[in-house]
Amino acid sequence: MQRPMKTVLIVLGVLAALIGLAALLLTGQYNGLVNRAQAVDAQWAQVQNVYQRRADLIPNLVATVSGAATFEKSTLTEITNARASVGKVQINAGGTPSAAQLTQFEQAQGALSSALSRLLVVAENYPTLKATANFQELQAQLEGTENRISVERGRFNDLARDYNSAIKRVPAVFFAGLFGFAEKPYFAAKPGADTPPAVQFDFNKKP
Repeated sequence: MQRPMKTVLIVLGVLAALIGLAALLLTGQYNGLVNRAQAVDAQWAQVQNVYQRRADLIPNLVATVSGAATFEKSTLTEITNARASVGKVQINAGGTPSAAQLTQFEQAQGALSSALSRLLVVAENYPTLKATANFQELQAQLEGTENRISVERGRFNDLARDYNSAIKRVPAVFFAGLFGFAEKPYFAAKPGADTPPAVQFDFNKKP
């Protein structure tokens, strides 16, 4: 009678050890996914920060360009409206956007980029405007901001890729969905996206 009892205790001890080991493994995996998810969220905040930096420069740019009395008012209206549209895009507070939200965000930012490019091209026809120190400073700041945007988008995609890979690997793949670890979206790559657009003037190009 004593021997079966010892066997039962041994079996129970082994089971308890296995359960404890599994719990430790699960905890480690869970904490790792939390850290990766938070890293993606933090990088998304940085992406928003550099885009906001560009948006903050635009009112000064518009005010400077407005000083040219004959400057195309439709161009100024276009960039002002595009900037306002960016501010209307609703993103998850405190986290990365869904795929649909990121698409909407990219579309709004793309429209603003197009409007900004058009404004700078049209400005080529205003030598007095281009010669002002304020306009030259804004041009330099916009170029630097475009570089930052490209870098931060790339970092976001790298972290999102690492996180997405982690939730699909064993053993995380068996429980990630149960704990709400959903796949993160990527910024869509576009032709030439690896080369940040430089804010340069082509004096031979007509608007």
